[in-house]
Amino acid sequence: MTSAGKTPGPPGGAVDVTPPDSVVLRRGGLSWLFPRRAAVAALVLLPLTAVLVTAAVLASSTGMSVGDTLSGLLGTGDAGSVMIVRDFRLPRVLVGLMVGAALGIAGCLTQTLAGNRLATPDLVGVNDGATAVVMATAAGSATGMVGQWWLGPLGAIGAAALVVLLAGGAGSGGYRVLVVGIGVSTFIGAVGDLVMSRENDNTAGGVFLWAVGSLNGRDWSVGTPLLLVLLVLVPFVLAVGHRLQLLRFDDDMAASLGTDLRRTRAAALALAVLLAGVAVGVGGPIAFVALAAPILAQRLSGPTRVPVTASALTGAALVTAADALGRVVAPVELPVGVVTSVLGGPFLLWVLFRADRTTGKA
Repeated sequence: MTSAGKTPGPPGGAVDVTPPDSVVLRRGGLSWLFPRRAAVAALVLLPLTAVLVTAAVLASSTGMSVGDTLSGLLGTGDAGSVMIVRDFRLPRVLVGLMVGAALGIAGCLTQTLAGNRLATPDLVGVNDGATAVVMATAAGSATGMVGQWWLGPLGAIGAAALVVLLAGGAGSGGYRVLVVGIGVSTFIGAVGDLVMSRENDNTAGGVFLWAVGSLNGRDWSVGTPLLLVLLVLVPFVLAVGHRLQLLRFDDDMAASLGTDLRRTRAAALALAVLLAGVAVGVGGPIAFVALAAPILAQRLSGPTRVPVTASALTGAALVTAADALGRVVAPVELPVGVVTSVLGGPFLLWVLFRADRTTGKA
């Protein structure tokens, strides 16, 4: 018999603390906590994303048939079809895929750091900082051409530093970071609107299309640097994401488990800012992806994980689907940011009115 108030454990007296959605794999003296549910989520998201990429390549705002698109993709069609599909549409789709992945990861990191599902780069000033710097380079331009993509991370870093400074540090409570971020975001956005209101129609019109989030004209000139950035940053994100699991406990518990809280938070914030800044620099401030992707990924992966991989796949799928939808849903092509904003509004209301089961708050 067991004593009152105690839960019997497995033979030998050890208590099994393995999360219910995981399996312990052992080989000799090594063991690995395999995230079974997260793996299933990834296996579902990978083919879904592949289907969406195929649909996005086939989607046409010019009335090109599926047969002509396939001929252009395979290189067997006329020169015009090959150029449209291979040189314009396919790079655009793949760039959108990477932009969505970067936004999904950045949102996952900021939400986990702040302990709040609303604390994303969209709402804490990072995206607006990146947008403002890129837009500033177009001021005075006769063509309205926005600046280079690498200006995005610079603006994101500046905005993030300002938010952290005003909030009292990266370790501040989630709501404080959120409120300060909204204030900084509003101020930066107002300054950007003021600058653009004094520009000529060509400049304002050209910047507007990018400022709502657009993949139009994005090719390998930005896709290749973006791919290299992701190849460098994602391994660090995966390593930090493993440490972020412990931030679900209080600080004392996390520290007792061997986590350097200051370094972990600083590394996660730096990675989130860089990824969001690069994504905005390439595709503009595509709204709601960084908010929705981690929330959907969390529901797929379970509450015991920081869903970095699932957030990347979900963000990639969302941007790819929204870009394809914008090319076929209206007589004229809609920027991807317009589509995500329209769909993201109801999603935000759903998040606000539905408490997080793991924390009991939004």
